[in-house]
Amino acid sequence: MRAADKPHNEAQRLAALHALNILDTPLEKSFDRVTQLAREIFDVPIALVSLVDKDRQWFKSRQGLAACETSRSISFCAHAVTQDAPLVVEDTQKDTRFNANPLVSSSPFIRFYAGHPLRLEGDLPIGTLCIIGQQPRRFSAREQRILEGLAQQIEELLRQHTLKESLTNTARRFEALFTKGATGKVRIDRSGNIIAVNPFALQLLGYTESELIGNNVAILTPTDIAAHHNGFIARYLAGGEPTVIGRGREVDAQHKDGHCVPVHLAINAIPNDQGEVVEFLGILTDLSDIHTANQRIHKEQSLLKVLHQGITDYQALMSGERLWTFLMEALRELTDSDYALIGEVLPSTTTSTLKIHAITDLSWNDESRHLMQRLRSGDMMLTNPNSLLGRVFAFGEVVMTNDVLTHPQRSGFPPGHPHINNYLGVPIFNGEQLIGMYAIANSKQPLNQALLDWLQPFTATCALLINLYRQMAEREQVMTELGTARDQAEKANKSKSEFLSSMSHELRTPLNAIIGFAQLLGKGRREPLGSKQQRQVNQIEKSGQHLLSLINEVLDLARIEAGQMAFSIEPLWLENVLDDACQTLEVNMKAAGIGLIRMPPSAPWHVAADYTRTKQVLLNLLSNAIKYNSPNGKIIICAEQQGSEIRINVTDTGFGIAPERHHELFEPFNRLDAEHGAIEGTGIGLAITRQLIERMNGQIGVDSKPDQGTTFWFTLPMADMEAVSKAHHGSDSISFDFDNQRIFNLLYIEDNPANQRLMEDIIEDIDELKLLIAPSAEIGLEMMRHSVPDAVLMDIHLPGMNGFQALDIIQKDAQLRGIYIIALSANAMERDIKHGLAAGFDAYLTKPLDIDRLTATLTKFINLAPRKSP
Repeated sequence: MRAADKPHNEAQRLAALHALNILDTPLEKSFDRVTQLAREIFDVPIALVSLVDKDRQWFKSRQGLAACETSRSISFCAHAVTQDAPLVVEDTQKDTRFNANPLVSSSPFIRFYAGHPLRLEGDLPIGTLCIIGQQPRRFSAREQRILEGLAQQIEELLRQHTLKESLTNTARRFEALFTKGATGKVRIDRSGNIIAVNPFALQLLGYTESELIGNNVAILTPTDIAAHHNGFIARYLAGGEPTVIGRGREVDAQHKDGHCVPVHLAINAIPNDQGEVVEFLGILTDLSDIHTANQRIHKEQSLLKVLHQGITDYQALMSGERLWTFLMEALRELTDSDYALIGEVLPSTTTSTLKIHAITDLSWNDESRHLMQRLRSGDMMLTNPNSLLGRVFAFGEVVMTNDVLTHPQRSGFPPGHPHINNYLGVPIFNGEQLIGMYAIANSKQPLNQALLDWLQPFTATCALLINLYRQMAEREQVMTELGTARDQAEKANKSKSEFLSSMSHELRTPLNAIIGFAQLLGKGRREPLGSKQQRQVNQIEKSGQHLLSLINEVLDLARIEAGQMAFSIEPLWLENVLDDACQTLEVNMKAAGIGLIRMPPSAPWHVAADYTRTKQVLLNLLSNAIKYNSPNGKIIICAEQQGSEIRINVTDTGFGIAPERHHELFEPFNRLDAEHGAIEGTGIGLAITRQLIERMNGQIGVDSKPDQGTTFWFTLPMADMEAVSKAHHGSDSISFDFDNQRIFNLLYIEDNPANQRLMEDIIEDIDELKLLIAPSAEIGLEMMRHSVPDAVLMDIHLPGMNGFQALDIIQKDAQLRGIYIIALSANAMERDIKHGLAAGFDAYLTKPLDIDRLTATLTKFINLAPRKSP
């Protein structure tokens, strides 16, 4: 048995099928009549309307078969759909495609099959009308035409189903639009009588439905225009210029209780198929809240103008110490008052006190003028809680009186004090904290709750300004604290860098011996290892390299976070760096059985990025795609332009990642529980990758679901094409060969015996080199003066004189300054390397030692010349 292939347009075909919304719907007599007729015409036991879904065939009509669906893999109809042509199988036992089909060997025991494709939109086959017999038979051309005609009847029924579905949805939408929503809708006939009204209109105007249906719409209009309403409709129907119909305008609607409701009215004429107007639809939008808001806005414009000036000119007013006077005078004018004050509430050990920032002059003699000066300067605080002011600043109460003389909190006024008849004191809160107050007296307006509400924006603005005032007073303290915090942060960052440098050195030193000796054992030619020993040595080297990778990644992450990693942003041809990264990991992919698919770019894109860092990003993403892929999986690399950026996608066919865990992927040391498995990793790579991409002005993300593979993507900005055209690409290559006519002397200054033995074993296999070893810089200098070597390998951390001090002596010695000095140190941070090269080392190698790099470096410097120019 062979299952039918998927047609080339499977996605479009399934979309057309699903658009019918017919799958899993109940049986319908109209379809059953056609299949029953087919069964009788062709004298077969089974006739079906089969619709071929993604993994099944489902029967809209089934005559002679109890099952409502079967698997697509055993479907006869799927073959007809794939070839998009009628399918006739006169004897299934003789057809190799179907003789082993379970529908042939068991119920319903198919021996004969004929099916004709059902096509709708775009001539896409969505299923078949098929007949099935349990005996072999011939099927003539005439019978095929009859079956085609019946299939066309089924296609018409499917179209009618689609039309019915569309009409039903349209009716539902109309019902929802009419009955729901926050607008009133009224349907009116040609005579102006109401034929329907929605619930919102009933609620808006206070009527019940029975009170309006059948009545003239004039019932909803004010009496002064009700008599003219029918005339509007008549003139419109007679072809006159419309004044309301087809246009929207603001009008008043008549409420049942007689008051007017402001609404926006739009009346639309509804024509029939012949274009004749049969009714009108009136849409009423309630404008009550808008009208109320407009009145309030108009009233508050003058207030807001004052507040706007106070906020926008805050700095200028505050610098000239005019802010509080400005607000006090504005308050006095807004409330039409003779006197006003604004002050700040300060907490004390007993009760709150009031510091006045601005007050209208109430003085009437020298003593009172002196008192007013003290109040304005802040030298004098008000503390009495049992006064008209005290009830506000001490207890946060609003005190309002139109008769000060009879108020219980009125204090006695001294002789000569201006007459006070009304008073309003308002507390100013910041949340629940009382921070200030203002007061007015002798207002020409009535003091009531409406005035208090109207002043609320002013109160809120005062709260804001008091907070700003306090913040300015605290600013110097905050700046001092920030300075201290900055110094502490810099100190902590320096300590962190020193710790990382020390950790790197202490870990790399033993790793140098471990990895180096493992490499020597594995590459030894004189005494080759056995297969078991080779496997063990490889594991030692692999583990050492894994630990080294972890150290490097931790240091990389620290350098990036500290902003110490340099980036060289320049135009890069994207294909070059993609080729480089893929070639680097080609062996790894082959070893893992992973296939690589490179989608060709649509253009020769250039990006603005750092070549080394971009390659590092690609290597990390490709390494992950190899490690976490499925057996014999694939990696797909493609790039696409998105605006002014290029997006690079790296897709694997692995097990995928749950969406709720995507955010954990870029957390350092979070391997999403993979640390319990057999796949090695540090959990730092993606954190470094994100930092690198963001430092190159890009973004990185992931798209993945369980069992659907994973796509990591990142973007980089496109390079300026003018810069690309001006860029010169080229490199100079120099090759070096050892001069076999003599032996070269190499002096190694190193105090660690293990590192000395490692270097001896390395140089032992190079016949052209003679290795000399000095355990300290002092001894090394004596040996150099006695017999000048061709090159020197020097550790940095030495007992007594360190490597930098020794280099300084060499550079100042005319006899020695021509020797090539190569640093070899466990100090491997980027700043260490830069510092070493800047100090004058000709090269800087790091531990653990890479033997191939050491050999290449020695070859380069020993073959440059017998001595470098002093």
